[in-house]
Amino acid sequence: MTDTVTDTVTDHDSSITGILLAAGAGRRLGTPKALVEFAGERLVDRGVRLLEGGGCHPVVVVLGAALAPVRGAVTVLNPDWETGMASSLRVGLAAMPDSAEAVVIALVDQPLIRPEAIKRLISAYRKGAAIAVATYHGKPRNPVIVGREYVHDLTESLHGDAGARPFLRAHPELVTEIPCDDAGDPADIDEAADLAALSARERPAE
Repeated sequence: MTDTVTDTVTDHDSSITGILLAAGAGRRLGTPKALVEFAGERLVDRGVRLLEGGGCHPVVVVLGAALAPVRGAVTVLNPDWETGMASSLRVGLAAMPDSAEAVVIALVDQPLIRPEAIKRLISAYRKGAAIAVATYHGKPRNPVIVGREYVHDLTESLHGDAGARPFLRAHPELVTEIPCDDAGDPADIDEAADLAALSARERPAE
């Protein structure tokens, strides 16, 4: 069962839902990543801004290890967050409004990805891609967009600490790769050294 921390998702004019996975404890970092300050804002707020700026509405934030209000987003709690990413993604997908045509999935710990990457994925979907994944230097990373018709199969495939990647690898015929080398950097924050290195590359948000 999904526990709602703030308002539930409503079916208004939404078409592309954004899901931000932000439930982890950040054990190697020493603190939950969602609440980490990066360039003057929390990573969770930056992730919401990424998805909103790219054209997603509503944005669903999946929390777990740390609970906090998040402006501009629906927050849902994954009570099983300790089991890994799969349970968080399952909770996020369950929170999609019925009117959503597709879902964009992003991670809270990749702060250098820019909204242009989201826009490219949505554009690819609009042009007929069933699933589209952002690539950097030819390698698939995040974010990814999945059409509504494949959400059930994706949900059924989720297991352990893996997200959508096993499903994508099992169905390459469905996946369109979208180069995003000039739309940000997929580097993630796992340790304090990563946070320091990426922070040095980014100015505080205005």
